[in-house]
Amino acid sequence: MEMDRAVSPAADDRTSRNSAVMEAGNLSERMNLNTSHARAVAPTKVRYLVLLALFFVTAINVGDRAALSITGSAIIHEFNLSPITLGYMFSVFAWAYVIGQLPGGLLLDRFGAVKVYGFSLLLWSIVTALQGMMDLLSPMLAVAALFALRFLLGLVESPVYPANSRMVTSWFPAKERGIATVIFNSSMYLSIALLAPMMGLIAHKFGWQAVYWTMGALGIGMSMVWFRFVKTPKTHPWVNAAELAHIESGTTPSKTDISKGAVKHKPSLKDLKVLLRSPMMWAIYLGKYCDTSLQYFFITWFPIYLVKYRGLNIMEAGALASIPALSGLFGALCGGAVSDALLRRGASLTLARKVPLVCGMTLGGTLLACNFTDSIPLIIAVMSLAIFGKGLVAVDWTLVSDTSPREIIGLSGGLFNMIGNLSGIITPVLIGYVITFTGSFEGAMFVVAGHAFVGALAFLLMGRVCQLTLGDKK
Repeated sequence: MEMDRAVSPAADDRTSRNSAVMEAGNLSERMNLNTSHARAVAPTKVRYLVLLALFFVTAINVGDRAALSITGSAIIHEFNLSPITLGYMFSVFAWAYVIGQLPGGLLLDRFGAVKVYGFSLLLWSIVTALQGMMDLLSPMLAVAALFALRFLLGLVESPVYPANSRMVTSWFPAKERGIATVIFNSSMYLSIALLAPMMGLIAHKFGWQAVYWTMGALGIGMSMVWFRFVKTPKTHPWVNAAELAHIESGTTPSKTDISKGAVKHKPSLKDLKVLLRSPMMWAIYLGKYCDTSLQYFFITWFPIYLVKYRGLNIMEAGALASIPALSGLFGALCGGAVSDALLRRGASLTLARKVPLVCGMTLGGTLLACNFTDSIPLIIAVMSLAIFGKGLVAVDWTLVSDTSPREIIGLSGGLFNMIGNLSGIITPVLIGYVITFTGSFEGAMFVVAGHAFVGALAFLLMGRVCQLTLGDKK
């Protein structure tokens, strides 16, 4: 009996260890079964719904900033503005947009794209609606208020494209980012193709003020959808384990946008040294600057060019502007598809990015041919070819994901967009001065085409595309 009592503790210990081993084995077996089950379950496709949301929100964003180009001829008449004044009104948006890029990028890195984007959408939609109330003021006050509201619009819209890039990085693996990036980027062209005729019709039938009320209401409604539906991958109830594993394959997602943990690296402006010391990045920034010159010409002066210098009415200009826009949309989709196809066939990342970028910028310069014809159909055809080239360059936002340290991708996207949109400050004003002093639009075409050819050269010479790390600043 004493022996049994003496031995029993050791026996109990062995029994306990055996039970633990069996339990561990059962747990391991259950985990393997769960993993096998997760692999057998098809991944959900929520990332494409999120991409669709990005597409529509970006289309609204571009439509809001382009509303002045559609209503510009009516505003010139009502408030007796000169082309130079209108050029500055276009430019003041870009001033604020540029100023807001780095602070917006820091907000994205610290608070995540979902929250920052949603509040930005709501605020810029309210500002857009307010622009339709300027006729309630005296002409002098109305012009001053339009300048102030355009500045505020640029400020609250500043996080949009860096947020798009960040969300694509969070929701898509590297092999799918090319086409995903150009899809949200191509929304600019669909916005012009669909919203420009709509805004032209509204302005023609109901007055220019109704354009801003309509666009503001559209954005406010979309913000409600955004806050309800758009979330991060790990917090979205519709995402299953298989899709999450697919998203995280081949990428190192940002903590703020993928998971709930604390951010180990707190981004600051000091991190910009990594980007500003890289010759590769400066070539990319110059290319982006030149690319954005074409963009601002198209969404600011092009409809006015058709009305004031080619004799069309505002509704005809809105409708005809949609044709090059559709060409740009097709170009953007082609650029992303070509880039991803080259990667799948084993081409280097550098070649896969350079082909659409260099070819696209070169085609963008063909708009210079508009100076040598008075045929409206031929002008639209030439502009369509140039905007198709501009569309190919939509793949340029993949360079942010390709080159940026993951910890500061929002800040990097902000810097990329800031330098690009310096062109938005300069190009509209420069065109206004050229028109005023020459009395024609021909010089403006030389300005825009020159930017296109310089951009092609910059992308050609940017060197090997590679990802930087924060360690590079040491």
